Amino acid sequence: MKTYVLTVTCKSARGIVAAISGYLAGRGCNIADSSQFDDFETGKFFMRVSFRSEEGIPQQDLYDGFAPVAAPFGMTYQIYDADKPMKVLLMVSRFGHCLNDLLYRWRIGALPIDIVGVVSNHFDYQKVVVNHDIPFHHIKVTKENKPQAEAQILDLVEQSGTDLIVLARYMQILSDNLCQKMSGRIINIHHSFLPSFKGANPYKQAYERGVKLIGATAHYVTADLDEGPIIEQDTVRVTHAQSPDDYVSLGRDVENLVLARAIHAHIHHRTFINGNRTVVFPASPGSYASERMG
Repeated sequence: MKTYVLTVTCKSARGIVAAISGYLAGRGCNIADSSQFDDFETGKFFMRVSFRSEEGIPQQDLYDGFAPVAAPFGMTYQIYDADKPMKVLLMVSRFGHCLNDLLYRWRIGALPIDIVGVVSNHFDYQKVVVNHDIPFHHIKVTKENKPQAEAQILDLVEQSGTDLIVLARYMQILSDNLCQKMSGRIINIHHSFLPSFKGANPYKQAYERGVKLIGATAHYVTADLDEGPIIEQDTVRVTHAQSPDDYVSLGRDVENLVLARAIHAHIHHRTFINGNRTVVFPASPGSYASERMG
């Protein structure tokens, strides 16, 4: 028995759900979970269906057979093997809390991905990465060599079959060219003070302004710096009695959690880019155990 995930995007129309469910039933498939959203403002329809092929029909056969169903509705669709982990390339600079958190979740099986490598413009976390038996790639980035450095990154993506790049506090701005080539396939994390508190020490600025909530935002990367479609956010409350160091510690904790949640949503095909926004379907009760967060 094989488990697959079908994702569909198209213009909203009557009969879409019936056509999809009818096709799956006709191919001897059993729907385990289904989520859908009709965006009345844009007229777009989004659907995610998790289903089991009790007859073990190959993925490509199901994909090809779905074409006549999709055509009348103009559907953009994909069928994924739910048991095949997504290949992920992590990128980091000198703040290692997100990297260490992701490596821990991956090691204990809480983050079901295939980490194909870690890229850094510094050597700070080389030993940590190598000790996890993961390839480490040092790619120095300067104003002069940035096009060459990004070409190396794209070569790594192609050679490793990378499905997703995660910027785990990678402190280099990606070019428009790289953002476009990897559109919808790069996730970044930052503190939620942007654009209010920019610079090297935003938590100190927040402390000095008496901020009562700090948080983090995970989003898809676009050419507009830190303004891509948001996938996940969270906050934590702070008080006047806490120090700037407390702000930093709490901020890093929430960054870890938000980034991990965003990756989980993406690798389980629960995210859809909808213009400047996203549609993010929640994990179903039946599948929550495999996506639960620590």
